[in-house]
Amino acid sequence: MKKAFLSLVRTEYLEDRTLGELYVDGTFFCYTLEDTARRDGIKIAGKTCIPEGVYPVALTMSARFGRITPEVQEVPGFSGIRIHGGNRPEDTEGCILAAYNKLPGGIIQGTAEKSLTVLLSQRYGGGAWLLISSASGKTLNT
Repeated sequence: MKKAFLSLVRTEYLEDRTLGELYVDGTFFCYTLEDTARRDGIKIAGKTCIPEGVYPVALTMSARFGRITPEVQEVPGFSGIRIHGGNRPEDTEGCILAAYNKLPGGIIQGTAEKSLTVLLSQRYGGGAWLLISSASGKTLNT
């Protein structure tokens, strides 16, 4: 079965969060919120977004949430990275928050996690590739 191709395009770098858009096979799916992007590979546990790159994604059981969620795997220096619902940087713990609604400087309610999980499970057999990149002209501010 063909794996999904997910593309997370980071669009806005703020002091305490990184905003973006998630696409599935080239079609907009939802908005994202991650922890702060940091220069030069600086990592602060639970407060730094994962590096740009390509990563496998699998549907696995989350001990924290008690349900199956998309897990971003093989991220150097990170583990247990999931795509799940939430609204604020405090909700991320290093993960990618996914929501259908956007506010200036953030996302709110309308979690897209469960729909993404169903889509990956039913259409793609649970597998995906995730490309994380910056929108053209966007740069880190920290």
